[in-house]
Amino acid sequence: MPSLASVRADGEQHKGNRRPDLSRPGQPYRRTVHHPSPSIDPRAFTLIELLVVIALIAVLLAIFVPAMRLARERAQRIVCLSNLKQLTTAWIAYADQYNGRLVYGSSFAYRRRGHDGWRRGLQGWVGRAFNSRASAFEDPNRGALWPYVRDVDVYRCPRGYKNNLVTYVPVVAANNDTPHMAGTYVPNTADVEVAEVGVRVGRTVLKLTRLTDIVSPGPAARAVFLDIGHYPSSVDYCVHYFSPGWCLSSPPAPMRHGAGTTFSMADGHVEHWKWKGRETSRELQAAKIVITTSPAMQEYIPQTEDGLYDLQRLQKATWGRLGYAAEENPEP
Repeated sequence: MPSLASVRADGEQHKGNRRPDLSRPGQPYRRTVHHPSPSIDPRAFTLIELLVVIALIAVLLAIFVPAMRLARERAQRIVCLSNLKQLTTAWIAYADQYNGRLVYGSSFAYRRRGHDGWRRGLQGWVGRAFNSRASAFEDPNRGALWPYVRDVDVYRCPRGYKNNLVTYVPVVAANNDTPHMAGTYVPNTADVEVAEVGVRVGRTVLKLTRLTDIVSPGPAARAVFLDIGHYPSSVDYCVHYFSPGWCLSSPPAPMRHGAGTTFSMADGHVEHWKWKGRETSRELQAAKIVITTSPAMQEYIPQTEDGLYDLQRLQKATWGRLGYAAEENPEP
């Protein structure tokens, strides 16, 4: 029969799975448990994991941000082209209603003239009411096309300057006399209904005052509106006829929607042009360097084939032809 001392020793040995501490004779074994520090969360990211996540986010942003900008630009370009199409449809409807006469193309203009004195008025395509959004609804002088297009937002590009309610202009050849381009119209022929009648060169009428003037080239090749991105100035948009140079009395080649601009044509279709010449989109815009034999004309003469192509393309769309003998007639 085991002794009382041996029973106690055996009980102490098996109680709580304890074993004798060999380093301390006579003391019961105590298991050492290592508790994590309360200042460290075992679920937290390590520094390397955080750096990997940040790098992945940076890569994704580098991929998606330009794509999102491009998508936004394309959406705004679609809206701009839609606006131009609506304005050109109104331009054609006005001519149909007034026996083929084109709307007066000068922006914010109201000219009074008559054979027997200043008695009758000729209202511009867009009126002075567009100086602000409030006056656009209060001022009755909204322009001759307002009865056809009663949406203020149609008169501007969504990428236009803030608070500029009008960013489109008719080209100078579309019954517009700002600026006057000598040699493209017959002097002293202005009436209460039209600006000066255009000069005819063969089958091409340079300055258009009636739909029937658009013969050669046809309506699909004659420009009506273009987007300049800001309010028209006293000179809506100048394009030379007799000179192979960009006119600098108004802003040079419009830079809209990715190194180009948007146009509408007399048949109602719309186009986006991307300038080919680097000097058209860079040097001409940044420096407006004047290279001319006549300083008074303030023009920039293209120095490259692509730059000349851009200029001549715009001149042909505006006037229907070139007014000078081109040494080179670049093709796209």
